[in-house]
Amino acid sequence: MSHDVRVLVADDQALLRGSFRVLVDHEPGLTVVGEAATGAEAVDMAARQHPDVVLMDVRMPEMDGIEATRRICGTPETSGVRVLILTMFDLDTYVYAALRAGASGFLLKDTPPADLITGLRVVAAGEGLLAPSVTRRLIEEFARGPEGRPRTPARALERAGITGREREVLTLVARGLTNSEIAGRLRLSVPTVKTHVSHLLTKLDSRDRAQLVIVAYETGLVSTGSR
Repeated sequence: MSHDVRVLVADDQALLRGSFRVLVDHEPGLTVVGEAATGAEAVDMAARQHPDVVLMDVRMPEMDGIEATRRICGTPETSGVRVLILTMFDLDTYVYAALRAGASGFLLKDTPPADLITGLRVVAAGEGLLAPSVTRRLIEEFARGPEGRPRTPARALERAGITGREREVLTLVARGLTNSEIAGRLRLSVPTVKTHVSHLLTKLDSRDRAQLVIVAYETGLVSTGSR
């Protein structure tokens, strides 16, 4: 990106907010444009500051990170703002809800600083960030049944004009593989894989790879026990 990645830090613990600010501001090409102590403040500041990424805690007073994410990603004025969720546990029950709300990825609060910085850059660049443990959690959620979790008919992929090769790519994206790993698995070039992913994002009206994962699970393209 040609400009600094603008980051909004949303966490109800002042000490953590301060630590994240120091860490982010210390990195070239990254800058913190604001701090929010509640979900409501995060929504308001996102509208005023238009950050590239909101580093969003899940559990906050007044409005939690899930609702804040839904409002930020669902409002035209801030729909371009990406949200990177921070959670204490990789088995957090809010994982699925946050992705449905529009989050672009997850990081654990004990993530090494270097990985946090990389995560911010990845999400700002338009990629989704899903750790393998989070991907497993999603599969487990769907394996337990459809209660409260909307399903998308499998024929939706056909209606969207998804080709056989794009299905293969989507399946591997949903299993957490990188473009390079997908290229190796399917014996394609990395640029070709990127093109397929781009077509999938357009055809399935998805913000990023994290949203593609949701589609793959909801249509049953990926299920528990699949490899």
